[in-house]
Amino acid sequence: GKESKPRKASMMIMRTGSNRLNMSSDDLGGLGLDFNNTSQNKVADEIAETLRKEEKIRVSGNACAHGLLRDVLDISSTLEEGAAAIVDDSFTRCFNKASLGNWNFNAYLLPFWVLGVLLRYFVLFPLRLAWLLASFVVLNILFALSRLLMPKGALKLRVERKLVQLIAVCWVASWSAVIICHGPKPTPSKGRVWVSNHTSMIDWLVLSQVTPFAAVMQKHPGWLGLVQTFIMDGFGCIYFNRKDAKDRDKVARTIKEYVKNDGRFPLLIFPEGTCVNNQYSTMFKKGAFDLDCAVCPIAVKYNKIFVDAFWSSRQQSFTMHLFELMTSWAVVADVYFLEPQYRREGETSIEFASRVQAMIARKARLKVVPWNGMLKYFKPSPKLCEQKREIFGSAIKKRLKEDKDFPREAVETREGKT
Repeated sequence: GKESKPRKASMMIMRTGSNRLNMSSDDLGGLGLDFNNTSQNKVADEIAETLRKEEKIRVSGNACAHGLLRDVLDISSTLEEGAAAIVDDSFTRCFNKASLGNWNFNAYLLPFWVLGVLLRYFVLFPLRLAWLLASFVVLNILFALSRLLMPKGALKLRVERKLVQLIAVCWVASWSAVIICHGPKPTPSKGRVWVSNHTSMIDWLVLSQVTPFAAVMQKHPGWLGLVQTFIMDGFGCIYFNRKDAKDRDKVARTIKEYVKNDGRFPLLIFPEGTCVNNQYSTMFKKGAFDLDCAVCPIAVKYNKIFVDAFWSSRQQSFTMHLFELMTSWAVVADVYFLEPQYRREGETSIEFASRVQAMIARKARLKVVPWNGMLKYFKPSPKLCEQKREIFGSAIKKRLKEDKDFPREAVETREGKT
């Protein structure tokens, strides 16, 4: 896909740079705010320096080696890069969208497939779109009126919760979604935070049609940003901007304050910090597990029988993602609300995050991988790639120069021994 080249290049970085990247992400409250231009340049410079040192040590170590030993040492870095390519495969699979198999492969199935396409695109889609626009406009007008006209109190809060839930129901109904819930439904309360695996922006809608959540999410441009600003702001959603490093402390303080004092809507956090394809679970950032409160895990598992609910914002706009969902037969998902978890005595926040991640992965049948999912946003600078080429080229030139004299030395050595 479009992301394969940046990701493969970033695997060269993973070997020496992943620890730095993971450490930087831990300081941001688990929100995925760690990749701004300054940090990218700093990491790239550090990795380039490390690569130069590694190559210098390797070349100097090979200077006195001959024969088989020297050949083995010469290819050691190449083998390491090959291993990195294998690692890259396990990383990129976390962000690959599933391709549904074609079943219109013979004459008697093709008419049914064509009929299905006509029904989905020219009957279901217009009806779903009309339903969504009409219900969304009406409910948001009612929500705005309730905020402006109703006095503060328990009644206003109940009305707002119900309207938010109905808004989510309207969205989910526009996909003909079948959502099966397992376990006790969340209830608003102070001193608790809910965490879930993350597949798409629709995760919030799928969960909020059960219980309305205030979510921690990235601020988006376009019409989606307008919805966030004028509607979702009304029930406590917290936004961040990955490109703005100043947001870090502000968002972290807001989350702590909300969990401690605001119990109107349950607070939902996605610790992965990015959308993953619902087959894997990338590293959970520790910020959500460092709030000194109960953590309530939620596992969401989508069934890909009709459509893949994974959204890659770098490959597809959210509008096209919704179009894909609304032209499918249905979105099918299971939602598991698990028991609240507390930090054990002597347990670090990182260990706590790993334990909760394992619970979610088991329930949603996901494979846990150790990668920081935010690495998919990291693009090595051209300077770093050029530096790697120069290092490799200089090593090849040095070896070719040494090989001019090596056969004669080998023969003389062998004759001397005999």
